[in-house]
Amino acid sequence: MTRFARWTAAAAATLLLAGCGGGSPADGRDEGKNGDKAPATAQPSGGSPGLPASLTSQKLDWGRCKGTSDSPAPGSGWQCATLKAPLDYAKPGGETIDLALIRSRATAGQDKRIGSLLFNFGGPGGSGVSTMPWYESAVGPLHRRYDLVSWDPRGVAASEGVRCRGDKAVQAAESVDATPDDAAEEAAYFKDASDFGKGCAKAAGKLLSHVSTTDTARDMDLMRQVLGDRRMHYFGISYGTELGGVYAHLFPKNVGRLVLDAVVDPSADTVGHAKNQTLGFQRALDDYLKSTGQDPKQGSRRIADLLKRIDAKPLPATGGRELGETLALTGIVLPLYSKEGWPRLTAALKDAENGDGSALLTLADSYNDRDASGHYGTTTHSQRVISCLDDKQRPTPEETRKRLPEFERISPVFGDFMGWDTAGWCHDWPVTGQFDHPEVSAPGAAPVLVVGNTGDPATPYEGARRMADGLGKGVGVVLTWKGEGHGAYGSGSGCVDSTVNSYLLNGAVPKDGKVCS
Repeated sequence: MTRFARWTAAAAATLLLAGCGGGSPADGRDEGKNGDKAPATAQPSGGSPGLPASLTSQKLDWGRCKGTSDSPAPGSGWQCATLKAPLDYAKPGGETIDLALIRSRATAGQDKRIGSLLFNFGGPGGSGVSTMPWYESAVGPLHRRYDLVSWDPRGVAASEGVRCRGDKAVQAAESVDATPDDAAEEAAYFKDASDFGKGCAKAAGKLLSHVSTTDTARDMDLMRQVLGDRRMHYFGISYGTELGGVYAHLFPKNVGRLVLDAVVDPSADTVGHAKNQTLGFQRALDDYLKSTGQDPKQGSRRIADLLKRIDAKPLPATGGRELGETLALTGIVLPLYSKEGWPRLTAALKDAENGDGSALLTLADSYNDRDASGHYGTTTHSQRVISCLDDKQRPTPEETRKRLPEFERISPVFGDFMGWDTAGWCHDWPVTGQFDHPEVSAPGAAPVLVVGNTGDPATPYEGARRMADGLGKGVGVVLTWKGEGHGAYGSGSGCVDSTVNSYLLNGAVPKDGKVCS
C-alpha cells in the first residue's frame, strides 16, 4: 500500500527561461553582494530557543560525497556533511541525531552570492541528498548566486532512515488488496497495516516520535544558523510546501525568499487530503483521456472495469510476477504526474487490456522505488512514519465504509483506494498523531511565493490559494500556471520560471493572482 503524495523525478522537465517576469521589491532589503550572510562570529536572531552553542555554532566538515546502494556519488562540484540536531527539541541539550546534507557553492563567486537556497523535494520521505544533484540542471540561473543545499530529513535515507520491513515482506504486501471486497480481505488489509507499524516501531525506536514536520522545520532553522544565513531562502515542492508553511509559522521573522510549488492544502485534514487527491488524479485522468479523443466518463469507466477484472484475476507480467489491482492503480498514477508520461500510460493500458500486465508493473515498480534486482528503497517507509506522526486523525473502518460512496462519486478509478487509505494508512499506529492539519499562519513574514498548477494531479490547484490565505494577508502571493503535471517550475512555462527566478534572485514579488497560461 502506498499513498499517492510525493513529488517524483518523472514529474520534472527541462527549465525554460523565456517569458514574463518582474514585480516590486520583496521587502526593501538589499540582498546582493552577500548581504544575506551573517558574520561568522554572530548568531542570527530568532533561532530555536534553548539550543546549545555546541549545535548552533557547530562547524560542518564538508567533503566529497559518497555513493550509496541506491544512488551513485555526484560530481566533484558537490560536497556532503553531517549536521547534529536534537533528537527531541523539548530536550535541546540531550541526545542528538545525524542529518545528511549536500551542497554546491554559488558559481558566480562570493561577491555576488545571496546565500543558501534550501530545497525539499517532497514526500514526505524523499531524499534531498540524492535528488539535489539531478535537479541542478533545472535551477542553473539560481545556482549562480545561491549555494544549492538539500538534506535527508530526519527518518529519511542517510539521516537515521527507517526501514520497516525487508524486501520480501514488501513484495508480499503488494498482493494485499487495498480495496477490500469482503471481511477476509478487510482483515488482511488492516493486519498488514498493523504489522507495518510494528515493524516501524521496532526499527526506529524512540526516533518514531520525533520525525514530525515540526521537528524537521526546526532542523531547517538550525541549518540556517549553522550555514550562516540571516534569513531562510527555501524552495519547497509538494510536501515541501507544507514543510515551508510550517517553517514560516514557527519562524516568521527568519523568512527570506520562500517558493512553494505544487502546494499541499494546509486546511485539509486526513479525509480532506484524500478527497483532494482523488479529485486531482481524476482531473488529470480526464485531461489525459481528452487528449486521446476519449470521453472522460466513458474512458474512466473502462479503466475502472479493467481494474475490477484485474482484482478478480491478476495479470501475468515479466519475471513470473503478477499485476494485482493495487499495483495496476499505482502504474496508472505515475504517468499522470507529467504530461510527458501520457504516451506510456496509453501503451501500458493497451497491454493490460490484452492480458499483459508487464508495462503497468514496470511503472508501479518505478513509483514504489523497486529496482531490477527486487530491492526496494525506503522512501515509502519514511513517508508513512512522518505522515502518521503528523496526522492526528485515525478514521475507523466503519467510518470509512460510510464515506466510500462519496469517494467513488469523485472518482470511479481512484475513489475506492483513496477512501480505504484514510483508515488503513495509519491503522493501529504505535504513536499518536500531532495535529488535524498543519498551522501555517505567519504574520509579519516577508512575502512567500505560492505557485499553483491548474492540472496538478497530486496537489490540486485549490491548495495554492488556501496556503496563501493560511499564511496571511500580505504574506502569501499566488502565481497560477494553467498547465499539466505535478509542479510548475521547470515544467515548460517560461513565464513561471522567469517569475520565480526574478523573485529569488532580485526580490521581485509578482502581483498576487498573476496567471501564466
